[in-house]
Amino acid sequence: MTRICIPDYEYKERIAKAAKLIREKGLDVMVVASTESDYANARYFSGFWPLFERAGVAISANGDAALLVGPESAIFAKDFGKIDKQFVLREFRESADPAYPELHADTFKDVFKAIGVTGENIKIGLGSYVECTLPIFEGLKDSFPKAEIVKCNDIMVNLRKIKSINELACIQEGFRIVDLATDEVIRHLKPGVTELQMVGIAQKVIYEEGAEYEGLPMYVFSEASTRHAISRSSYRKIEKGDIVQLNLSAKIDGYSPAIGLPVVMGKLEGERRRIVDFCLQAHDWTVNQLKAGVMASDVAKEFYKLYEDNGMKDNFVYGPCHGTGMIEVEAPWMETTSDYPLEENMTFQVDTFISGPTFGCRWEKGVAITKDGCKSMTDYLKKGIIEIDG
Repeated sequence: MTRICIPDYEYKERIAKAAKLIREKGLDVMVVASTESDYANARYFSGFWPLFERAGVAISANGDAALLVGPESAIFAKDFGKIDKQFVLREFRESADPAYPELHADTFKDVFKAIGVTGENIKIGLGSYVECTLPIFEGLKDSFPKAEIVKCNDIMVNLRKIKSINELACIQEGFRIVDLATDEVIRHLKPGVTELQMVGIAQKVIYEEGAEYEGLPMYVFSEASTRHAISRSSYRKIEKGDIVQLNLSAKIDGYSPAIGLPVVMGKLEGERRRIVDFCLQAHDWTVNQLKAGVMASDVAKEFYKLYEDNGMKDNFVYGPCHGTGMIEVEAPWMETTSDYPLEENMTFQVDTFISGPTFGCRWEKGVAITKDGCKSMTDYLKKGIIEIDG
């Protein structure tokens, strides 16, 4: 069976598209930086995903590119990277901050010269401003003290927001695997098992089915911890009557879809059922609003109004959608201030979360925007509220 992945030619196409945007913004060069946990921008161009250290890619306005790695990743990058020109810079070292006194490191001057960027009064764009560490920024300033350094995150958002056929295939394969992992976790859920044991079951499935890694740090929460929008699973034993929140994921060649849903250990009744039902209804409402041409802010404003109209304003945390792709949560977000129209082949996680005094829940799945609506990339949430006897 052929592995579903991004073909080599697509990396070259991405660099060429980036160079065009770099020229249009009047930049001489763009630098993106990535970490092990937020690897997307460097991997988007190079296929390289750093471990411990940082990684980066420099792209010149003329379309030449170089992969930048830390001192311990030189051989690793040559074996995995899709860009031929590679440089080892001390600025991309790991957080333990080793000095590497014997290292004859490259500099940003060496990098820029190799990709055709010359002169001192150049304009450097930072395509991943948040991931640009202080050592990387200082390295750029030391090499080019007369340079103008500006943010150009919009280049990366423009490049990554519309997914190619190959990207969509990677995301869809991830959902196939997550569906299977969700089935297996639910099959093993019973009073007495721990949250972490259930994560382990999901991990076994995703690796056996061909995932390269978790698409996000997978979690299984129960009862009080379901109030957490972001958290980690624990050694807590699941009990009869608990609401258990699943958020499971699988990474396919860097692409990281996820499914989120609550599972009830028994019968869900009363106020608890009203809250979970409302969250699912808000999720389904969102799906029905999505299609090309719709303004993201309009969806977000009406979504928030749903919470207000149903007396849930104080339970609102965020919503209704965020972009998804190489990182499970990536730009663009869909918020009341989001001034952009939805476009075909944009991908979002419809992420509907509610947090209350004693518990919370999340319904979440991935969709691809189409001309007339959106394509759901999993049917798992159609099962509705899952109640387990025992």
